[in-house]
Amino acid sequence: MPMATEGAIGNDELATLKLLALDGALDSDVKISCANLAADLDASTQTASRRLQHLDDANLLTRETVADGQWVAVTEDGERALRAEHADYRRLFEEHSTISLDGTVTSGMGEGRHYISLSGYMAQFEDRLGYEPFPGTLNVSLAAESTRTRTALDAAEPVEIDGWEDDERTYGPAFCYPATVLYDEAEYDRAHVIAPERTHHDEDKLEVIAPVKLREELGLEDEDPVTVHIEVAP
Repeated sequence: MPMATEGAIGNDELATLKLLALDGALDSDVKISCANLAADLDASTQTASRRLQHLDDANLLTRETVADGQWVAVTEDGERALRAEHADYRRLFEEHSTISLDGTVTSGMGEGRHYISLSGYMAQFEDRLGYEPFPGTLNVSLAAESTRTRTALDAAEPVEIDGWEDDERTYGPAFCYPATVLYDEAEYDRAHVIAPERTHHDEDKLEVIAPVKLREELGLEDEDPVTVHIEVAP
């Protein structure tokens, strides 16, 4: 899957986005004026207008101009950018942090089994994760709040699995995040969330690998609720 791209923004734009979020634009549309925003930013009206335009161009903000101001709202990409900033600060000031994601077990389409088993990936799994994964993934459909929380992974440092190629095709890189899977009172802590590149597609889905078949290890069936704790290294 292709990696999502965003327009380039700087620290000034992020500061403006944070200010708008604090004023309520993260939860709903809020009405602002460039003059009031400029005063809050200690900047000129032209500077405030330019920052709003940059945020709009980068798809981090939506805007609707009305006679006496603008209605603005932070987009999903904007929330992702703010969560990435939040995760960076947590990594600076917390010795260790964990992202907790809730969801339900769901059946996959069998693609995980095929790709996990490929020799070009398997050798790297053994070397970099310290185990040979069971040939298949545990698929988890995330709850809405956890789908939003997942964006904090943007600031995490994953175990990188390099892309490679054979005589037939090229295979892309993947990123693995140390994880613990919990179900009822059982847990398994030698797992990894795996994602194909740093992509924002299908953010409501998680794929988890482990040296065992997690469905059997934890007694899981479709629709069972699970929690996945993902370690975010400082």
